[in-house]
Amino acid sequence: MVNVKPVPKSDEKAVIDTVVKAFSADPVATWFYPDPQQYLEHFPRFVEAFAGAAFQHASAYGIANCAGVALWLLPESHADEQALAALLERTIAERNRAEVLGLIEQMDKRHPAEPHWYLPMIGVIPEKQGHGYGAALLEHTLERCDAENALAYLEASSLKSIRLYERHGFERFGTIQVGSSPPLFPMLRKPRRSANADRTVAPFAGEQIGVR
Repeated sequence: MVNVKPVPKSDEKAVIDTVVKAFSADPVATWFYPDPQQYLEHFPRFVEAFAGAAFQHASAYGIANCAGVALWLLPESHADEQALAALLERTIAERNRAEVLGLIEQMDKRHPAEPHWYLPMIGVIPEKQGHGYGAALLEHTLERCDAENALAYLEASSLKSIRLYERHGFERFGTIQVGSSPPLFPMLRKPRRSANADRTVAPFAGEQIGVR
């Protein structure tokens, strides 16, 4: 049995390398950086700014020597918005910059108002996909969400990933899309019943966010 383990900050580069490999065919990541060389040069810094806070809060997890990784942001942790904005301003082609920044803004607005665990990045290197690593990574942290009676939130970028998340209790609510961007699908998971009292989750208004 392969165990999920916390990944220390000293292994941050190995984790980011895994994410870069895992997202090399992701519709949104490759829309940001369609040129392969630009992707390899700039996407690691995007991962660091967007999800690197997971290392500060011990919520970065790996499996099989980081063949698969998940970077979770706790309710009290957030992306480095200043670093992220500076990176995108510097590295995104001017013709796409407004739409990319708009997509990031809409992603931020669609988060639940309640405290929640956010999964900005989960990935498995291509040669190890299909071994159940993604499911194991999800189950590991969702057990803690259930124990803490906490919401979990993410954005799916493909129908394949939607099916995986639905099997683990996430529910899709609408679409996020800006201009020519590929669609993202926000998904929310309420904690499964535990010893804690039920919590009430406010409904989300609207079915789609988009700038056409």
